[in-house]
Amino acid sequence: MSTSAKAESSSAPFMKSDELQREQQIVRTSIIGIVANVFLAAFKAGVGFISGSIAIILDAVNNLSDAASSVITIVGTKLARKEPDKAHPFGYGRIEYLSALLISIIVLYAGITSLTESVKKILHPEQADYSAVTLIIVAAGVVVKLLLGRFVKQVGEKVNSDSLVNSGQDALLDSIISASTLAAAILYLLSGLSLEAWLGAVISLVIIKSGIEMIRETLSKILGDRADVDFANQIKATVRSFPEVSGAYDLVLHDYGPDRFNGSIHVEVPDSLSINDLDQLNRDIETTVYQDHGVILTAIGVYAVNTKDPETVRVREEVRSLVMGIDHVLQMHGFHYDPEKKNLRFDVVIAFSAGNRGAVWRKVCETVADAYPGYTLQIAADTDFNS
Repeated sequence: MSTSAKAESSSAPFMKSDELQREQQIVRTSIIGIVANVFLAAFKAGVGFISGSIAIILDAVNNLSDAASSVITIVGTKLARKEPDKAHPFGYGRIEYLSALLISIIVLYAGITSLTESVKKILHPEQADYSAVTLIIVAAGVVVKLLLGRFVKQVGEKVNSDSLVNSGQDALLDSIISASTLAAAILYLLSGLSLEAWLGAVISLVIIKSGIEMIRETLSKILGDRADVDFANQIKATVRSFPEVSGAYDLVLHDYGPDRFNGSIHVEVPDSLSINDLDQLNRDIETTVYQDHGVILTAIGVYAVNTKDPETVRVREEVRSLVMGIDHVLQMHGFHYDPEKKNLRFDVVIAFSAGNRGAVWRKVCETVADAYPGYTLQIAADTDFNS
């Protein structure tokens, strides 16, 4: 990659116009969520206190927590846009994952608090007093939360914001909760049977379950998720599109926030390439991958493919047949054969499903050693990062 391209790569992911548009969409969507939830919370709280409905009051509190979640989303998005610096040279993009985690914790806390209050009402029941106005406001809340939830979640998926997706999912859950509250109110008016407190308990358990799932998903991203297979395959296809590249392997992607990746890859190239040709090829690959996929390739490893000796081609295919016949071996690449020094070296990708990957690697070594006695073997077991 040229000097100018490298300068672009180090800062462009944090300054591109589409990143600015993404931030604006997240902030605008979050503000809509804040306004809608504050108004809903105010109406529901008033109705809840007038009617004495614990379910409606808990629903109002949940709307306030949703508004707080939107505030956290805005703050997290703004902080994540900070430029890389000496302390954090890869930027602050992972702050978005932390804000998503905080939203998940708020959802979980709201569920636990709601469950506590519902249990109190079950032990010490109070009579609810519904009116037509109460039912109309709750019904309006159902419609608003349903539309808001779908809108926020769709925008979140479009701009790859976990915080917005979590907020939207929570709002959709709220619409179901509000609909259940409305159904309980209608049942009470028709039959005199009050299920308020019990409904509150069920609602609370649903909220708790949702919070735990959100926390688990967000922690998975913080720990380091497996790269999306389709995305990885697109990058490999781009690398293989260069005429000199016969194979692209061992792609490793490091996630530094939504759509912010650094990575490395190995390529198979003819052993006839000069150092100058190889240097130019590396620069072209790095530039193209960044422009097409927004991924900064910090390292490109090279496997030299023998193009001069037909015997090497024969041995490679023979070894490939032996190795690929072993269970849990997904791929063989980086093959090199030196009959004079009696040396064989290559890499194998072993699936995680193997359980004991070391045992599979040893079987590969033993199988090849039996077929080529007296040869020095250098067989590397690669991790199945994204195949």
